[in-house]
Amino acid sequence: MLNSWPKLIFFILIVKPVVLILLGLNVRGWQHMPKQGPAVIVANHNSHLDTLVIMCLFPLSMLHKVRPVAAADYFLKPGFMSWFSLRCCGILPLDRTGNTAREELFTGCEAALDDGDILIIFPEGSRGDPENLSQLRKGVYYLVNEREDTPVIPVVTHGLGRALPRGEALLVPFNCDVVLGEPIHHFDNADQFVTQVTDEFEQLLSQCMTRASE
Repeated sequence: MLNSWPKLIFFILIVKPVVLILLGLNVRGWQHMPKQGPAVIVANHNSHLDTLVIMCLFPLSMLHKVRPVAAADYFLKPGFMSWFSLRCCGILPLDRTGNTAREELFTGCEAALDDGDILIIFPEGSRGDPENLSQLRKGVYYLVNEREDTPVIPVVTHGLGRALPRGEALLVPFNCDVVLGEPIHHFDNADQFVTQVTDEFEQLLSQCMTRASE
């Protein structure tokens, strides 16, 4: 628990005040929030705010068990970035260079799930154009394929791509949506994972109030 203190302080003093005061969050599907792990949250990805906003939905007492999966080449750059990503956000670094074998790629994620953690994964792989859904990748399927105890909870956010667009450092206050879908406990194969989660994302996006106002 000692190593979780920087993360807890960061969320108490900075993240929660910024998210809850500057951003107007419309949250639907609260009943689908995982109360404990192991679990995997899969979400669309348009902004660095996506991770922080989803983590803010959890009570502070659970934050040490919530682990966003993030690109090692970006977030483990030498210096402050690496310390901040590991200590304040608690990321699980993932090698996206293609140099790691599939059976080794998710070793850290598997260990975290074995420990009862809740992972946040963006199956698009990287931030796309604001508020546009990109093609999903199949990696999550291989992570949960043989884990009947690990539900996959689809989550969509909308409006965060405008609040903090890619390449920008200045937060712009916007109303934003977060919609959680029902947990999924089984996928027949990797292609079915992509199809089902894409359909879930589209259905959840249709419930976003900020999307209807565009």
